[in-house]
Amino acid sequence: MFKIRRFKALFIKESYQILRDPSSILIAVILPLMLLFLMGYAISLDSKNIPVGVVVEQSSKYSLSFLDAFRMSNSFNVQVGNNKKDFEEKLQKGTIRAIIVIPATFAKDLETQNTKIQVLADGSEPNIASFVQKYTSGVWNNWLIQEGFAKKSTSASMDIQTRYWFNAPLLSSYFLLPGSIAIILTLIGTLLTALVVAREWERGTMEAIMSTPITIMELLLGKLLPYFILAMISMSICVLIAIFWFEIPFRGSVFLLVFASALYLMPSLGLGLLISTLSKNQFVAAQAALIVGFLPAFLLSGFIFQISSMPLWLQYLTHIIPARYFIEVLQCIFLSGDIYEVILPNLFSLLIVGTVIFVIIIKITRKRLD
Repeated sequence: MFKIRRFKALFIKESYQILRDPSSILIAVILPLMLLFLMGYAISLDSKNIPVGVVVEQSSKYSLSFLDAFRMSNSFNVQVGNNKKDFEEKLQKGTIRAIIVIPATFAKDLETQNTKIQVLADGSEPNIASFVQKYTSGVWNNWLIQEGFAKKSTSASMDIQTRYWFNAPLLSSYFLLPGSIAIILTLIGTLLTALVVAREWERGTMEAIMSTPITIMELLLGKLLPYFILAMISMSICVLIAIFWFEIPFRGSVFLLVFASALYLMPSLGLGLLISTLSKNQFVAAQAALIVGFLPAFLLSGFIFQISSMPLWLQYLTHIIPARYFIEVLQCIFLSGDIYEVILPNLFSLLIVGTVIFVIIIKITRKRLD
């Protein structure tokens, strides 16, 4: 039978242990700050200042104007030459990522509307090569409009106005940083719980606790609640830094954010407790927490790699990764707002995964108490 007195005693004991253990504060506070700043500044899908060589085979009014368009673009870091061979060695060494050739017939081709521009991109970096092609097309189209050639090539004028919803500046940090909060909570919840509980198994204090009349539910709640509170404090710090330091928009409700985070910590903390129960060794628990908790959350959650681009069997596997659902919830709350058609199915999936993990823990722990 659940007793408040026993649960309170275990909760106070765990809270004092956290305060006396510097490693717990390090994992829960310092490590998240380091990871958030690293992910905020180091991980970016935006390509800027791509080094390219622009070959102007013959100088003319239009070729020099087009060259200036490349120089004014934030997407390119331009080196200028008159011969393509001057840049071929640099392209092979990787000091530049593409060679853009403006032909000698550029001015004449403009008049006949048959202009051809050669782009030689470094295919060893497929993403950057794709960016070079897209950015070059953007510079070309903008230059045509500025010089008035776009009007000559169309019989009717067309005014296309593009607006980007949810991420107006098209910055990858807008969806990466909310996702990084889920990755950080995964690492904190799984690693912290796995290490601390495994340490008690090594010292023999866990057996002493389990030999008392304490019930399984009292043990689980008493062990996990202090670390749940610690993880929620860490989440709050990360959210505040994302909003006020990195200036990520927050369009949802704080209540929904707190509720979703609390629900996500249920499988995260439970997984850490399950790992420590099975391993009972700090080193093994730390390795298992990284392999079972952190790596799947980082690679298979859609945080960086799009799930729809993965093989079909791997897409099915991602359904058991709790971070997949939490990242989608965070990105929706931050960028779109409280869209319950998106949020509620993901929260329900989190609840199912967390319940399965806790049922497994209860089954395993009961055997140790017999």
